[in-house]
Amino acid sequence: MTSRLRSRVPWREKLEREDHSKIVDVPERMARRLGPGTMLIPRPLEVDATIRRVKKGKLARSVEIRKSLARDHKVDVVCPLTTGIFIRIAAEAAEEDRSEGRKRVTPYWRIVREDGSLYSKFPGGEKAQARKLREEGHEIERVKTSMRVKGYEKRLMNL
Repeated sequence: MTSRLRSRVPWREKLEREDHSKIVDVPERMARRLGPGTMLIPRPLEVDATIRRVKKGKLARSVEIRKSLARDHKVDVVCPLTTGIFIRIAAEAAEEDRSEGRKRVTPYWRIVREDGSLYSKFPGGEKAQARKLREEGHEIERVKTSMRVKGYEKRLMNL
């Protein structure tokens, strides 16, 4: 029995894969947490485009990304699960772009968790994200086992 190696799908291809977003009713199991109404399942490129709006020296959280997309699509909520996945895809695609020589890439490092902590699953982990944020003037502090932007609340950008 021979095993076949599968080639890895490039992150850029994953980012460009979905051709349209979907609007659905908020599933019953999610309505308790998110509320009833309509929910957007965004395209990865929409999430990427929203991240690109975060200016140097500013930060955003996934909640700001979701609020912006909800407003743009006139829906009640945006799926938090797919948004999180697409933030990661945008980050990985940005690093692929950088490795191919592109100078301007999606500034994914400006996205922090709800409490201002850094993403360990971003390319290079928390240390790489912290380095990029320090280069833009942010102060990073260690909180228990993770890293967080000090005073992140003052740096949040409304998208």
